[in-house]
Amino acid sequence: MVAFILRRLGVLGVILFGSSFILYNLAAISGDPLSDLKLSNDPNRDFLIASLTRELQLDVPPPARYFLWLKGIFGIFVGNPDFGMSRDGSTVAHSLALAIPVTIRLVLAATILAIVLGISIGIVTALRQYSRFDYSMTFVSFLMFSLPIFWVAVLLKEYLAISFNNFLREPNVPVLWIISIALFSGIFWASIVGGTRRTFWITFGAAAGIAATLITFFSLSGWFLNPSLGPIVILGLSIGIAYGVTQLSVGLINKAALKASLTMAGLSIVYYYPANWVFDNHPSNLSVFLMACVTITIAVFVARAFSKIDRGPIVRTAVITAFLSAGLLIIDKYKQTWKPYMETDAINYRPVPTIGQRSDLLDSTDFWITNLDTVTHLFLPTVALTLISFAGYIRFSRGTLLEVLNQDYIRTARAKGLTERTVIMRHAFRNTMIPLTTIMVVDFAGVIGGALITESVFGWSGMGTLFRQGLLGYDLNLLMGVFFITASLSVIANLIADLLYSALDPRIRVGGGA
Repeated sequence: MVAFILRRLGVLGVILFGSSFILYNLAAISGDPLSDLKLSNDPNRDFLIASLTRELQLDVPPPARYFLWLKGIFGIFVGNPDFGMSRDGSTVAHSLALAIPVTIRLVLAATILAIVLGISIGIVTALRQYSRFDYSMTFVSFLMFSLPIFWVAVLLKEYLAISFNNFLREPNVPVLWIISIALFSGIFWASIVGGTRRTFWITFGAAAGIAATLITFFSLSGWFLNPSLGPIVILGLSIGIAYGVTQLSVGLINKAALKASLTMAGLSIVYYYPANWVFDNHPSNLSVFLMACVTITIAVFVARAFSKIDRGPIVRTAVITAFLSAGLLIIDKYKQTWKPYMETDAINYRPVPTIGQRSDLLDSTDFWITNLDTVTHLFLPTVALTLISFAGYIRFSRGTLLEVLNQDYIRTARAKGLTERTVIMRHAFRNTMIPLTTIMVVDFAGVIGGALITESVFGWSGMGTLFRQGLLGYDLNLLMGVFFITASLSVIANLIADLLYSALDPRIRVGGGA
């Protein structure tokens, strides 16, 4: 294993060195960073040119200058990396330190949502091959492929920000919208459930009726201005989560896992009020983290109490259920904060922003209000990036699962009498994840690279913005700093993907003579 890792790191290191050397020299000869100063009428022009030439070492030939830059980069091994100076006089390391958290906050949630939603929908479409749902998702995925991100961003600004903010001035849902949402909900759930024509229409009617009832209730009760879940709704959702997680994890036939999951779902209403007391009196990220740790610890003890043998799957099921149920408490707390947040002078009942990372005029120090402000600013760019990204996961996961389902070992598993859930989750899904691993790991590495167009449209200053500044301003050190971070993460991501292959498929070995 160690030999394999060292060998892979050596190969990837050579690739990183070669690509950075080529990019550095190409960028160095592509433009003159002193061009604007040479055309300037500033009386200190010569001094500024000489100063910038000295700071950026422009009097050194590009190949030699690259090794001077590389020498500073090697300081990372002693904890003191030197990425050089930017054209504006600031250090590149400082610019990167400011941009990386912004990019992670902007892109990470969208990447996770795209992976989870894309793979989930892709698997469902494969299991419902040639169904109405399959055709619909195929159309949607190809549509998402064809849409440019800037156009999607503009549409989201218009309809999910400006129009929604205007709606909140008088939040009454028109009857036509209620009917449209109900019909869409009915078709969506009926397509997922599938079955006979009778089952389709029963599901359609139930889903449409529930959707129409909920939207009507929200409209008449003023829920859009003062939303909340409450303990009863949280309990109902937690029970649904318990059944869903158990079915996917071990199957409902495992009564111990189901009892453990339902117990954690029931506990959600028990610690609803204590959790809200903690959130109100000790609001901080540390409090949220400690409550998550306590919840997971309780889930482990509950699972072990219900299980005698094969405790691993039961513990896993209970922990996932507990984690998701606890997440409902966080969502409920944010909903409770919605009205006070909208009533602030900085928001004034227009809570969905179209640009920026935070509301500059928001002077509140409340933990939940400031965090909700961050969430609302993340909403539009996250939706835009998710819509564009998850289409690829739908198509790839669907095609891969269909290919796996046609393999001989799947037919053998079914012939042996294994349940369809076991065949899909333990055999087909696990092997489907092997080719998907590369895409997911590389996508996570690409998170740091930023989203140039999205950052520009929504006014975020992340890694994509730094890359554009370095490219257009002939700021070589800034450009190479962004490249080094993203390329290094890509190298590490490829190594992680190789290691994950062996965990997903025991036939793959990474040690010895591999």
